[in-house]
Amino acid sequence: MDILLLAVVLAVVAIGAISGLVITRTRSSRAPTDDRPATAAPPAEPQVGEDAGDPAPPLRRTVEDVELPGTPPAEPDVTLDKEPGAVAPPEPVPPTETPEPTVGRLVRLRARLARSQNALGQGLLTLLSRDRLDEDTWEEIEDTLLTADVGVGPTTELVERLRERVRVLGTRTPDELRALLREELLAVIGTDADRSVRTEGGVSAEGGELPAVVLVVGVNGTGKTTTTGKLARVLVADGNSVVLGAADTFRAAAADQLQTWGERVGARTVRGPEGGDPASVAFDAVREGISEGADVVLIDTAGRLHTKTGLMDELGKVKRVVEKQGPVGEVLLVLDATTGQNGLIQARVFAEVVNVTGIVLTKLDGTARGGIVMAVQRELGVPVKLVGLGEGPDDLAPFEPEAFVDALIG
Repeated sequence: MDILLLAVVLAVVAIGAISGLVITRTRSSRAPTDDRPATAAPPAEPQVGEDAGDPAPPLRRTVEDVELPGTPPAEPDVTLDKEPGAVAPPEPVPPTETPEPTVGRLVRLRARLARSQNALGQGLLTLLSRDRLDEDTWEEIEDTLLTADVGVGPTTELVERLRERVRVLGTRTPDELRALLREELLAVIGTDADRSVRTEGGVSAEGGELPAVVLVVGVNGTGKTTTTGKLARVLVADGNSVVLGAADTFRAAAADQLQTWGERVGARTVRGPEGGDPASVAFDAVREGISEGADVVLIDTAGRLHTKTGLMDELGKVKRVVEKQGPVGEVLLVLDATTGQNGLIQARVFAEVVNVTGIVLTKLDGTARGGIVMAVQRELGVPVKLVGLGEGPDDLAPFEPEAFVDALIG
């Protein structure tokens, strides 16, 4: 019995030892090795607005975030005090030229005018200096004036006044004749008319300031677009800020030409598609002028032949559309001084449509037919305000009756 009990005890001890050994080996096989991390990485924190259990969305880039090669980084918007939804005004166009002041160019233009117009004045002085002024001489005087495009009405008036003055004067010295002719020419041209281009803006119904609006009209070939660009130079030289409207959408490259003029003096040009609606371009130009706080908006209109009714209708539409934003202060009709009576026909047709307020005579140099000044003023009842005497960018100046007459008679 003792031997049996001893065997049972030994068997229990052996079984216990084997069980402990198995447990110890199992735990050893689950322990981490030296080349593996002891702990796993913590989960990513949820983003704002996400649930803790949702994975973070992948990062997306917009076109604006992509920086292309050679593209400078965008400037930050530093305009912090503008109203919500307000559009920042466009950057001004930097000028590339400084236009010549009006005063400086007048001296040069007077000399050029004197060289080109002496034929008319000297012809009249030669005829008036004859010892005997018979009917044949007076007919020659009339022919001289008509050849110079003075027109029938002004010529008749001038000859009658000269005949009366000469009859009273009697004996005539060259200086007396010159003074007499000067007085009578000035009387026909007129010295009391307002020849300034209206650059005073108005006030909107809301009390805001409006720019002065100037429409430039005329047929193609008279130098209308060039005159618009030169007038911008005159206005900038006098201290005005200018916006140009390229509403001559029917003539190829007219908008490019006007924009080139504007860039030279820092004036912005508003344009539309070629063949587009001129009234729409004019409307946008005035709106741009109001937005920028410009002093003057110059609008170059279409210039098809005046015999086409469609152009006249379109011109009237442009003026009506522009006036929805503010009054048109000036309508300048550009005429070629060399066209004579045809220029008067053009003037009459345009005046019926847009109420012309002033005349610009181009190409007045190199011709003795300066009498168109008197004829067109009599025809329209409006003054000549500007004259062009050359192809240079600053060869446009205010018209001065005294300087013009002095150039005529030498």
